[in-house]
This record gives sequence, C-alpha cells and structure tokens, in this order.
Amino acid sequence: MKLKAIFFLSTLFIINACTDAGSNNTAQFQQLLDKHWQNASTEQVFFRNDPDTFRMNGKLPEMSDAGRKRRAEYNQALLTELDNIDVTALSDDDQVTYRLFKYERQTEAKSYQNIDHYFPMNYYAGYHSYFAGAPANMSFLTTTDYDNYLVSLADFPRYNQEHINDLTIAIEKGYTQYCETFKDYHKSISKHIVDKVEDSNFWAPLANIPANFNQQDKQTYRKKAKQLITDVVIPEYQKFYNFFTEDYMTNCRTIAGISSVEGGADYYKYLINYFTTTDMTADEIHQIGLDEVKRIRQEMQQIINKVGFKGDFKSFIQFLRTDPQFYATTERDLLEKASYISRKMAAQLPKWFSVLPRTPFDIKSSASGAYYVGSDGSGKTSGTYFLATKNLKSEPLYTLEALTFHEAEPGHHLQGSIAREVDMAEFRKILSHSAFTEGWGLYSEKLGKEIGFYQDPYSDFGRLTYEAWRACRLVVDTGIHAKGWTRQQAIDYLAENTALSMPDVIGQIDRYISWPAQALSYKIGEIKMLELRKLAETELGEQFDVRAFHDQILKNGSLPLALLEELTKDWIAKQKI
Repeated sequence: MKLKAIFFLSTLFIINACTDAGSNNTAQFQQLLDKHWQNASTEQVFFRNDPDTFRMNGKLPEMSDAGRKRRAEYNQALLTELDNIDVTALSDDDQVTYRLFKYERQTEAKSYQNIDHYFPMNYYAGYHSYFAGAPANMSFLTTTDYDNYLVSLADFPRYNQEHINDLTIAIEKGYTQYCETFKDYHKSISKHIVDKVEDSNFWAPLANIPANFNQQDKQTYRKKAKQLITDVVIPEYQKFYNFFTEDYMTNCRTIAGISSVEGGADYYKYLINYFTTTDMTADEIHQIGLDEVKRIRQEMQQIINKVGFKGDFKSFIQFLRTDPQFYATTERDLLEKASYISRKMAAQLPKWFSVLPRTPFDIKSSASGAYYVGSDGSGKTSGTYFLATKNLKSEPLYTLEALTFHEAEPGHHLQGSIAREVDMAEFRKILSHSAFTEGWGLYSEKLGKEIGFYQDPYSDFGRLTYEAWRACRLVVDTGIHAKGWTRQQAIDYLAENTALSMPDVIGQIDRYISWPAQALSYKIGEIKMLELRKLAETELGEQFDVRAFHDQILKNGSLPLALLEELTKDWIAKQKI
C-alpha cells in the first residue's frame, strides 16, 4: 500500500509540475504579447498592417533612424524572450499564436536590414496621402478625439521632416522612383495646398462636430484647428512639394525595374518573400503567370463566342473600352449600382458562411482608385469600400461585380471584420499578409460565380479579365523587376491580355513599378486557397461542408500561406474522425 501511495503521490507531483510549467509558459507568453502590443500602440507602428488603415492618435510615429533602431532592438529582445518559452507546453491555440508571432518578429527583423524606409511612396499613395486620408477613416465623438487630433496636426512638421530626411538619403543612394511613373505625382501633394482652410481634408472633422458639444468647445476646437491647418499643415505640404519637385524628381531613376538600383535584385527577392510569404523565385512566378494567362484567355474567348461578337479578341476589348453602355453616367449611378450588388450578395452569405461579421461597411467616392479600409476595431467606425468615381471610364460596369465582391463581401470587408471580431491576440487582428488578404479577395471574385452572380456574360467576362489581370501581374511584375522589361513592354502585355480600360492599364503598370512584388500576392494566394479547397473536397467527399471550410480559412485571421496550409490539413484530418 505504501508503494502504491508513493507512486500515486509521485505521479500527482509530476502532473502538478507539468501543469505549473504549462501555466507558467502560458502566463509568460501572454505577458510577452501584452508587452508587445502596448509597445506597438505607444510607437504607433504596427508591423504588417494595411497602410490604408493609417489613423492619427496623438503623437505621430517616429520615422527617424533613432526610432527604427529602437524598434529593431526591441524586436530582437522579443525574439530572445520567445526562445525562453517552451512552445510544446502551450495549448494548441497558443502554439499557433506563438508560431505566428515568431514568424512576424523574424520578418520584422529582416525589414530593418532592408531599404523599405527609402520608398515611403508608391504610385497610388504615400505617407502624405495616408496622413491626409486619415480623418475620413476616424471617429470624432469625444473631446479626447479632438484633443488627440490637434496633437497629430501639430506634430506633422517633425513627421514630414523625418520622411524628407530619408528621401534625401535615398536620393544620394539612388533609391528613387522611376521618372515616368512619378511624373504627375506632385499633384498628390499640391491638392492639399489649399487657399481656404474649409477646402482642406483636415477641416472635415471640424465641419461636423457632434451636436452634444457645447458652443464654447466647438469654437475652441475650430479656432485651434484652423490655426494649425493654416500655419502648420499646409506650409508643410508646400515644403514637401518644393522638395519633391526640386530635389527628388530631378534625381528620379531612369530604369523601371528595382533591380537597376544597388542591391536591387536581392531587395526584390526579399519583397517576393514578404508579399507572397513563400520562397518562390521570380522565374517560377513568371512561368505560373504565363500558364494562367493562357488558361484564362481560352475561357474569355468562349464568352466572346457566346455573345456572338464578330471580330478578334483585340477588337472585342476595344468594344468594351469604348461603348457607352459599359460605363456609369454619373458618380451616384456608379455608387448605387455597387450598393445594389453588395446588398444582393449579403443575402446569399449565410448559405456559404456560418460566421458573419457584425461590422457594417459604407460605400464612398475616391479620387485614387478602388480600395477598402477596415474599421478601427473600436466599434465606432465602419469599414469603407471606396470607388473611383472621378474618372468613370476607369471603373467599367462589366467589372463592378467582381470588384465589389473583392473589396466588400465576401472579400476584404468580411475577412477583415471577422479577424477583428474573433477572440485572439490583438496583434493577429490587424495582421495583413498580402498573399492571404488579397488571395482571399481574388478567391471571393471566383466564389461569386459559384454563388450565382455574373449572369450577364459581359460581367462574367469582367470577372475573367480581373483574373487575367492578376495573372498578368505575375508576368509583368517579375518582367519589370527581374527580367529587364520596359514600362511600355509591360503596358502592351497588360493591354493585350485584359479588358481593363487604358487609363487603368497604365495606372496599374505604374503601380507595379513603384511597389515591387506586392501585386504578386493576389494570384499566389488565390492559387493556394483553391488548392486547399480542392484538397478538402477530395479528402472529405460527401462530408465536405463549404461553410465550415470557409470558417476554417477565416477564423485564424491573416496567415502566411505555409501555416494556412498546415492548419487546413489538420482541420481536414479532424473532419474524418
């Protein structure tokens, strides 16, 4: 009896010791996550966050060498602390979080060794436009919101100068953007140099102060904001405009590809890895693109035959680009058509997803292309689907279904909102791995066909031209940055293989030139998701539940593709039990 008692007590001691070790590991890991999030919130720099979601919150991020060095050292300290945690003692869910957190910290460490900070602008946006666009994405409900806003406006000179300092060094090193791509970029700066403060983006929160504010507060905030916008913000935009036109553009690079700059070839490899979360080479991606373009082109030809068009592919594309029936007549017309499409899709979502987001989204006009900006997660802001309404020729109606499904539902809004609302570590809620988020957006376009949309063959052709567009990206992005293609070569290839409007074609090529590798993520991510869907359908047969599959893909938030594949295969195995 004594031996049995001793054995029992020994076993109990081991179990308790293991439990204590596991609890200690869990607590230590949670403390590390909390410390990281607190630091990121203080720095106002959130690694791998969607840049379109930039919002002001008091003091602006420090973009100086000292700020980057501090963040790099802190990130390295986190990696050291992570090595002291026994991942095997964590729960299954915490193990996923651990692996993802370590992957992000390792990737962030690589970013400090590269030249990202010398390229704070691309064809569509830059630090100056994200700053100017922030007020429209923010909620102004309390005096604290307005107090923080005034702090941000007052801090802009430092923030602006730190970027100009980086760009000055970039000029010295030859790390500038391509001349032809950036020839009109000054307009994105000058439009914020206004004569009347009421015409400034920055005045909008003051024009709509909540009714429950007393009159004295309203007057005080308007007076202070007017002074800051007039005497601080607008002069800083003028300062940046002068620097950009006189110093930066006089030293712009004359070859389109990033490989033309010192260390550019290695930088492009890093960017491929960062945006696709894979170790694929430029040559592999280029060939996938060629194969996909060929496949999709055959499907496009089938629709041309179906509608009875008399002419070749090139003639059909010209017909789509020029016939008035394929374009909205007014800004409101376009917005209303997109709203109708989104509401029709919303009614179908419960058949394809068992988890749906609580956060709503708005549809607004944009002067710089179509895109989506997610909620800030506070419950006080909605998501926003922006449509390019200033040039109606750049937003044809035959692509509107595909565009809406990509940007809104079941695309970015649904995916991003679910990530925000799931109970998981804060850093995971805002992660945006481009291959995952954009891959899901492209998968959503195709899903629309399965759900029952694209009944109009021209709209279905629009879906295919969007898919061909993303396949062409694999060809032209790698062509420009790894194979020495010229800008005109890339324009010709994209124009010949899609039905995008010519303004869109040119704008897209300039986007790829100024933002290397980002455009690769769409098709690479979509291919992986379709591959996993096919695997699940094959392995599970009649057990396959598309709603459960979609919930599995989305429930962990944004993931690198290798981890997504592993977790999906684990899920498939569990469904068989």
